[in-house]
Amino acid sequence: MGNTYCVAISTGKGFFTAEDRNDFYLSGHAGDVWAVGNNNAGIGWINRIEGTSKVKSDAQAIVDAKIEEQQVAYDAQSEEFKAERVRPTKYTLP
Repeated sequence: MGNTYCVAISTGKGFFTAEDRNDFYLSGHAGDVWAVGNNNAGIGWINRIEGTSKVKSDAQAIVDAKIEEQQVAYDAQSEEFKAERVRPTKYTLP
């Protein structure tokens, strides 16, 4: 079925429910990007949370930019910090 994408800032508890998770695919990503199952329930959720719809390429660019920002911050840390953590890595949205 595929996914649709949006940008939305999580408001915490109730932002999505167990019922939402059962009704459609949902995954959160860097830059407040959400991959949402492309069905009526998923589109309804985007509307309910007042998300801003994005095409996949725009959503991917937001995620990539945020990860690059995190990589710069990681690279500026001490060797001790780096020994305990993994450098953020770019990936392709589902």
